[in-house]
Amino acid sequence: MSDQFMTYTPLTQDNAALVLVDHQVGLMTGVRDYSTGELKHNVVALAKAARILKLPIVVTTTARDSMWGPTFPELVEALPGIQIIDRSSVNAWDDHRVAAAIEATGRRKLIFAGISLEVCAAFPAMTAISKGYESYVAVDASGTFSETKRQAGLLRMQQAGVILSDYGTLLVEILKDNARPEAGPVYGAMDMPWAVLVGQVAKAYGK
Repeated sequence: MSDQFMTYTPLTQDNAALVLVDHQVGLMTGVRDYSTGELKHNVVALAKAARILKLPIVVTTTARDSMWGPTFPELVEALPGIQIIDRSSVNAWDDHRVAAAIEATGRRKLIFAGISLEVCAAFPAMTAISKGYESYVAVDASGTFSETKRQAGLLRMQQAGVILSDYGTLLVEILKDNARPEAGPVYGAMDMPWAVLVGQVAKAYGK
């Protein structure tokens, strides 16, 4: 475990996949650590930028038709053509279809986001660690129902070796180079048009 913390191997377009867990309307109503608008923005931005960077994306819900309702519409719209796997298990990894979809990506670095943070994001992220993957959780694209749950979830994931970050940092790490043609669309997807503007100003002065 100590070697994992000492050695930095960056996320890249070729080694990372995104797993979105239980961003459902019913669960969204209970989130207290972010406003509904801010959380929706962050999750959609994460999904859109991940698509631009061509990351494999696995999306799952739990008890969609009974307890927790559908994935919120803005996220569905941001992920056209991606099948959402509905399951009954609490830990998404316990569903063989979800586990198979993650394994089929062939990626060893997995970025998780989910509602709730301490269950829907944390359980599969910690399970992935136990199976030899590297797990990252985009904390600000996850949400939970109290400050106690948030702090307990963060502590438990850190103890298990999960790497905690914000969605923007993870995506910029994957982008790697602002000269890439994807840079403008990625920053735009993250609702950072000022980054594009700065680039335009620099280009104008360079003439």
